[in-house]
Amino acid sequence: MNMYDLVVIGSGPAGRRAAIQAAKLDKKVLVIEKGTRVGGVSVHTGTIPSKTLRETALNLTGWRERGFYGRSYRVKQEINADDLRRRLLITLDHEVEVLEHQFSRNRVHHLRGKAHFIDAHTIEVIKEDGEVLHVGATAVLLAVGTRPFRPSHIPFDGSSIIDSDEILEIKHLPRSLVVIGAGVIGIEYATIFSALDTAVTVIEPRDTMLDFIDKEIVEDFTYQLRDRNMKLVFGQTVEAVEKVDGKCRVTLKNGRVISAEMVLYAAGRVGAVDSLNLQAIGLEADNRGRLKVNPETFQTAVPHIYAAGDVVGFPSLASTSMEQGRIAARHAVGAPSQDPPQYFPYGIYAVPEISTCGLTEEEVIQRGIPYETGIAHFRETSRGHIMGLDSGMLKMIFSLKTRRLLGVHIVGEGATELVHIGQAVLNLKGTVEYFVENTFNYPTLAEAYKIAGLDAWNRMGELKVEKQERKAAE
Repeated sequence: MNMYDLVVIGSGPAGRRAAIQAAKLDKKVLVIEKGTRVGGVSVHTGTIPSKTLRETALNLTGWRERGFYGRSYRVKQEINADDLRRRLLITLDHEVEVLEHQFSRNRVHHLRGKAHFIDAHTIEVIKEDGEVLHVGATAVLLAVGTRPFRPSHIPFDGSSIIDSDEILEIKHLPRSLVVIGAGVIGIEYATIFSALDTAVTVIEPRDTMLDFIDKEIVEDFTYQLRDRNMKLVFGQTVEAVEKVDGKCRVTLKNGRVISAEMVLYAAGRVGAVDSLNLQAIGLEADNRGRLKVNPETFQTAVPHIYAAGDVVGFPSLASTSMEQGRIAARHAVGAPSQDPPQYFPYGIYAVPEISTCGLTEEEVIQRGIPYETGIAHFRETSRGHIMGLDSGMLKMIFSLKTRRLLGVHIVGEGATELVHIGQAVLNLKGTVEYFVENTFNYPTLAEAYKIAGLDAWNRMGELKVEKQERKAAE
């Protein structure tokens, strides 16, 4: 039996970052992946495919140019599912190639097969050809990710009633689509298909969507979706989904019936832990397959067994999963790890993008912090005019007492890139003066930071420095 310092189950963002980190510390590392290729959900059905699909849709439809040339503008008149898939396959091949090269360069061993525990330090791997291997591990990281939640009352058929994994395999673009679930995944796909001129209806049992995002940003986002004729149905649960005469019929609790060509069920995901035989090591997942961990070390209740990534729950972002994997790997092999920066960004790759870092206005109010906000609309920037943007906004929140930046929230083109300026200032404890006095390239969308900074500064008043200047002079 081969012994390893660290065995990683799953090769998604958390697993691969952990494996490479441990290997760089001269540890013997094995990655076990049950899929046909390395990369996990992130590369094959999640992060990379949905973002590639989004980029393809925006390019082929000419979406970004419609501010100038009107809503009827198209780059390609007839777009089909093959057009979307072509770019997807090229991107996925490249991602897998890079990942395999990283593993070989860092001497990370990897095995294809299904893994489960025999005991706390022994893992059995069943390979595709039926061969059974046993490997020993000083420490184990569970980075198995999640799969779509598929309730029994939804008659999934893989073609017209589908989950968020199956949407990548569709044979044709639907003329109409009902999306059940207004979480991040549901909203991303709903807005991508809306950009492809599919008539989209979103159904969400809660009265709101994206509750962790600043309310003002969600309101602006919601306005943009409704403005392009997306139907948003909040506060309604789905009673039944059925196929009638080749059409999908969705019946809501209030009796309303919505017909569409296709239904995407995107209400939640569950941890892919059921095949791990967790009872053999005394671990138990919750009802959504998530594992409880120490948020600082990512240890489970069994100290040498760690978990990271989507399987530990919120925030379930590829970026945070990578960092969790790295921290877990360092702790597992006894290497010290510095505390990560306090604030990390969220990115929602909808059309338009949303990105946010730090406290929302609701959180600031809840904590009783006196504050001021500054807002900039992208159409106020010269770059926004050049790009033909008539929507998009950046909002910053500052403490009145310390003048420090507390949160940055963006909706619009390039939001996921722009947020990093705010993230740096947040983590370095910068104040409103940074944005007022700093010089930004002209013309850029980043200028919105200066506009929003000035907007807040005008209301906050100038920093009182007379006393300090007098003291310095004395």
